[in-house]
Amino acid sequence: MTDAGYLTIGKVVKKLQQQYPDLSISKVRYLQDEGLLNPSRTPSGYRLYSQRDVRRLETILYLQKNRFLPLSVIKEQLDRADSGQTSVVQEDGGGVSLPVDDEETASKLHPIDRMPELVGASVSFVRQLSEAGVIELKRSPHGRDLVDGRDFPLIRLSDELRHFGIGPKNLRQYVIAANRESAMFEQALVVYAKKGGGVEIEDTQAAKQRFDQAFSRMLSLTNAVRCELITRRVKEPFGDSADKRQQSEKR
Repeated sequence: MTDAGYLTIGKVVKKLQQQYPDLSISKVRYLQDEGLLNPSRTPSGYRLYSQRDVRRLETILYLQKNRFLPLSVIKEQLDRADSGQTSVVQEDGGGVSLPVDDEETASKLHPIDRMPELVGASVSFVRQLSEAGVIELKRSPHGRDLVDGRDFPLIRLSDELRHFGIGPKNLRQYVIAANRESAMFEQALVVYAKKGGGVEIEDTQAAKQRFDQAFSRMLSLTNAVRCELITRRVKEPFGDSADKRQQSEKR
């Protein structure tokens, strides 16, 4: 096996730490021990990670951070993706990848008629998302509707929600909430910057990284609060019904 294109565990962690600041070598090793990662080994026993291994690790971290899935569920979904079954993660060239795209794809505008090929969603569905305000279509000089590559993850997530009966119209409330909450985050980040010693955020790489880490953590915390509140409200009626049935049976 040639080492070309392969990374050591330390280089993998360094590569992904900017996006996932909590990532460490020990965490990657734990994922290996749990059977979620299976990198190749050199004759001397060192583990080397291929690009497919790195994408798989990115998928695991994404599902943990953004969907709050436990490792047991993530492993099940990865196994389903490996076997070619339907899953929340997508397959790309035979390997498991994030529901996000490479920089080149994300930075371009794509004709709407290519959406079935690029994201697996119908043209009509993408138009419905645009009408609901979830994404914004661009117009080419020749009058063609174009989709921003940065919207591909939103389209995929929305398409999956559709299978649960949650359509584009239902997602309007999240567009409204995002517009409202963005102002809250902006204010909170200004306060955070002032606490750091400056009225404005310094234009340095280190400052930008601290800013990104703070913003990422705020999103994770508010998402967790939102999930907890919704979970309570959804489960409580079912819990009350179950309690009433049990009491009725005892009588």
